[in-house]
Amino acid sequence: MDAIRRVTVVAWVVGVLGVALTATSLGSLRAGYKLVTVRGESMVPTYDIGDPVLFERIGAQDVRRGDVVLYAAPERYHGKNVVQRVVGVGGDRVVCCAGAAGTADERLVLNGAPLVEPYVRDGVGDGLRQPYEVRVPEGRLFLLGDNRMIARDSRAFVADHGGTVPAGAVIGRVTGDRAVPVLLALLLLLGLVLLVVAVRLAVSARNVRRRPSVLTQWWPQHL
Repeated sequence: MDAIRRVTVVAWVVGVLGVALTATSLGSLRAGYKLVTVRGESMVPTYDIGDPVLFERIGAQDVRRGDVVLYAAPERYHGKNVVQRVVGVGGDRVVCCAGAAGTADERLVLNGAPLVEPYVRDGVGDGLRQPYEVRVPEGRLFLLGDNRMIARDSRAFVADHGGTVPAGAVIGRVTGDRAVPVLLALLLLLGLVLLVVAVRLAVSARNVRRRPSVLTQWWPQHL
C-alpha cells in the first residue's frame, strides 16, 4: 500500500502543477494576444484572405503611425472588428493627394510632406479620386487599408470626426515577435500533458487498490 500512496501523491502533485501551468499560460495568451484570420481584401498585399495574423493587446497610448491594428467600430462595421493601418494620430493633418491620381506616383500628404508607403497595393496612395483634408483630433486615429482602391476605411466616414476612430477602440497591434506566445503555447501544452499523466497515475492507483489480493498457498488446503 505504500507504493499506492506514493503514486497517489505523485498524481496529485503532477495534477496541481498541470492545472497551474495550463491556467496561467492560457490566461496569459488570452490577456496578451489575439489571433485573427483575415476575411477581406482591404489589406492586400500585406495580408490576404485566410491569412492568420497575431495581435498583441496594447493600450491607446501605445498606438503609433504605421501600426497595423485590430479595432472595434460597431457603428460602422456591424459589430465586426477591423484590421487597418494607422496613417494619422492626434494632431496630424492628412490630405489627399499629391501626384497623378490612381497611379504609383499618387501620395497622401502627412503634415505637409508626401507620405512614402511601400506597403500599399500597386503603390497607389488613394485611388478613389475623392479629395479630403482631415485634422486628426487628439485621442483619435485616421486608419486606411493597404488596398486603397477598394478598402472601406476612414475615407468612407469623413463626415464623422473626419473618419477617425477613438484610440481606445484599438484591441491589438500586429506583432512580429512570436517568442513569448510560442513559449506560452509550449507551457500550455506541457500543462495539458501533465494533466493527462496525473489522470493516468490516479486511475492506475485506483485500479491497483481495487484489485483483490492474491494469497500464495504454501500447502494443500486439505491438510
